[in-house]
Amino acid sequence: MTEDTADSSVVRRDRYSGGPARDFLSSMAADTHIFAADLAVDRAHVTMLAEQGIIPAETAGEIFDALEEIEAAGHEALPDGEDVHEAIETAVIERVGPEGGKMHTGRSRNDEVASCLRFQLRADLLEALDAVIAFRETLLSVAGDNLDTVMPGYTHLQPAQPTTVAHYLASYESAAARDTERLLDAYDRTNRSPLGAAALAGTPFDVDRERTAELLGFDSIVENSLDAVAGRDFLLEALSAIAGLTVTLSGLAEDLIFYANRGYITLDDDYASTSSIMPQKKNPDSLELVRATAGDAAGALQGLMTTITGLPRAYNRDLQRATPHVWEPVADITEATEVAAGAVGTLDWNEAVLEDAAGEGFSTATGIADRLAMSGLPFRTAHEIVATTAQTLESAGELDDGAPDEAATIEALAAATEATTGSELETYVDREELTALLDPAASVAARDSRGGPAPSQVEQALADARSEVEADRRAVTKHQAAIDAAEQARMEVDFR
Repeated sequence: MTEDTADSSVVRRDRYSGGPARDFLSSMAADTHIFAADLAVDRAHVTMLAEQGIIPAETAGEIFDALEEIEAAGHEALPDGEDVHEAIETAVIERVGPEGGKMHTGRSRNDEVASCLRFQLRADLLEALDAVIAFRETLLSVAGDNLDTVMPGYTHLQPAQPTTVAHYLASYESAAARDTERLLDAYDRTNRSPLGAAALAGTPFDVDRERTAELLGFDSIVENSLDAVAGRDFLLEALSAIAGLTVTLSGLAEDLIFYANRGYITLDDDYASTSSIMPQKKNPDSLELVRATAGDAAGALQGLMTTITGLPRAYNRDLQRATPHVWEPVADITEATEVAAGAVGTLDWNEAVLEDAAGEGFSTATGIADRLAMSGLPFRTAHEIVATTAQTLESAGELDDGAPDEAATIEALAAATEATTGSELETYVDREELTALLDPAASVAARDSRGGPAPSQVEQALADARSEVEADRRAVTKHQAAIDAAEQARMEVDFR
């Protein structure tokens, strides 16, 4: 081949290879992420073509040699092209000659691109799954060490009811478990092969779509050829799952930032930084960046959805702009999840501070109302009694700083009970029991309904969650093993 021919686009040829729109059309920079995926798709397709007798085995062997050289040289050594797919094909033809163009027999860039995207995205999803499962393991480990560590629980950022560190962390593990389910579901629908669909209407060549799916480790094929090349809902589903995980991480990060501010926790220095001018500062910078990933993912999700909304069937070049919305959030989520896990796993829970804070704002009030209701009073009557008590304590300044005085609280309860019911407090509950109910730890222990913060309940919940984590880990390991086996089988094929 002449140098001029080699530098020309194998797709556009001379007529469409120049002009001011060429750079605008190019996705070469963004395609770095799918360079390895395209080489794998090329090998699988060429293998199938040779096995089906569509191209000579000798030609397949020459193409394999060229692909190995291209892989070794790397993405940066590719010739100019509109995208990585065209550039690799051009590089193959440069090495093999015109026969190298047989690599593209029976396929289009449309099904090739869709296959590469799915091939790479599933690997990214497995990385994210590894990270989120490790994150859940950290949450469960730290929770197991803090079954009895009492802490304040909040609604509207106001003291609400006491809980425990274990119960709090288990709540995030539950959310992360659902994130895991969504990622696994997204993986299942991503791991389907569009290869062999060609441009949109299949091909007259006797291709074996199941064979290429097998060689690439896909679980199945996307049956309808039009849907195979046009569908990008797998990107939308995967990014939505990623965005959901960022929301979980963002909430945790915000909590820990708040807790650090209140002195409830001390972050490890590895997950904090100091000020450039104020040397005494210890800032939760890493958690602030974790918190920010939710905004990035939400923006990317909106961008992707907007790009693919209203597109006519089948392939449109708009789809080239859809994929970059996915790659950055997918890359960010793994790192953000690892940082969140590291922060949780290394921070110190300041137990004395947490215990003091657990009783702030008369946080055990609901427990007292529940106890009064257990004695036969309507809950709304009990609620009124305790609400009146809280108002009395607030007027007396008892709620200004920490938990209210025990004696003052019981006296206020007695007065409110008599004013509301006409009966003495002891008619419903004795004062010794009230003394216990005012203690945050006792209040937590009493909340032993299923899913509650009582240590006995949380201990069982953690055991159940560990079993679920193990099952999810096995699922991810199985997926990875299937991919690894397909890669080994693909690389063992040799027509030389």
